[in-house]
Amino acid sequence: MRLSADTAKPHVLALFRVVTGLLFACHGAASLFGVLGGAAGTHGGTLPAGAWPGWYAAVIQFIGGVLVVLGLGTRAAALISSGSMAYAYFSVHAKLALWPLQNGGEPAALYSWAFLLLAVTGPGAWALDGIFSAARRRRPAAPAEAGSPA
Repeated sequence: MRLSADTAKPHVLALFRVVTGLLFACHGAASLFGVLGGAAGTHGGTLPAGAWPGWYAAVIQFIGGVLVVLGLGTRAAALISSGSMAYAYFSVHAKLALWPLQNGGEPAALYSWAFLLLAVTGPGAWALDGIFSAARRRRPAAPAEAGSPA
């Protein structure tokens, strides 16, 4: 097998998906469960359940990140995650200064664009979505029951 950019693309995309999703999920886990240093600004604690918008963002980060890592519902999870980070950038960071370097919004901007890329390109190789869809394609169609209209 000859290695080329075209044959490597789905595997590199999968690595990108797994790393991006894992980092995102860790950020959400820190805010929700107080692990890995806890929520930013809470000195190692957690965000109060239902607190707007932080707790909801953390839920999206954790669940969206896990789904993206697994490659399960990748496009939808990535689109929601991208929108969440775009919201965070424009509602929090952009008010402070024009450029992400000045307003501390680099992670939000990068996550927003990275997840938008995954929403458009799909999960790449090694995704549960691919495994489930391949299994569905291999499964024969169920025969029509006797006496039922065709």
